[in-house]
Amino acid sequence: MTQATNATAQLRKCGLRARRLLDDQTRVHASQVIAERVVRSHEFMACKTIACYLSSYDEVDTSYIIERAWCANKRIFAPVVADKHGMFFRQLLPETRLEKSRFDLWEPASGPTINANRVDIVVTPVVAFDDKNYRIGMGGGYFDRCFSFLKHRQHWLHPKLIGVAFECQRVEKIDPNPWDVRLYSVTTER
Repeated sequence: MTQATNATAQLRKCGLRARRLLDDQTRVHASQVIAERVVRSHEFMACKTIACYLSSYDEVDTSYIIERAWCANKRIFAPVVADKHGMFFRQLLPETRLEKSRFDLWEPASGPTINANRVDIVVTPVVAFDDKNYRIGMGGGYFDRCFSFLKHRQHWLHPKLIGVAFECQRVEKIDPNPWDVRLYSVTTER
């Protein structure tokens, strides 16, 4: 393991631990505040298509964001891991049947797909983040590979990657890898 890889692994471990140590009441309240901030944002109000992860127990709960998107007649898509290197987005409707992925994450079982560059905003899962909007995820690199086309953009057109995280997941500094794609913003409960 290189020194940079080891530092990333340590930050991932700290971010996961901080997130998992939140009690249920704090997690629920913070998730509500974060979700409300996302849906009141200019980016959410102006968008027509949203990609949003389906949260697991200790992550920021995204169900309110998804419900608000449906109420606002926005098209919403959820990530699907296609193989060990690829990810795509499948439409999510209230009646969509979900199934567990090999990573034990919920994904839409069927439905129309959309290219990543056709989505307006992407509500992105975060394990750790810093003030420069660099993120550490679970380590699979799926979001970085999927949105690698954003790496050399001069301006943020779309999609805008909006990370959602608890404030306890903030770290002082992440030394990005050459392939890391920076987030447009990170929304926390503070």
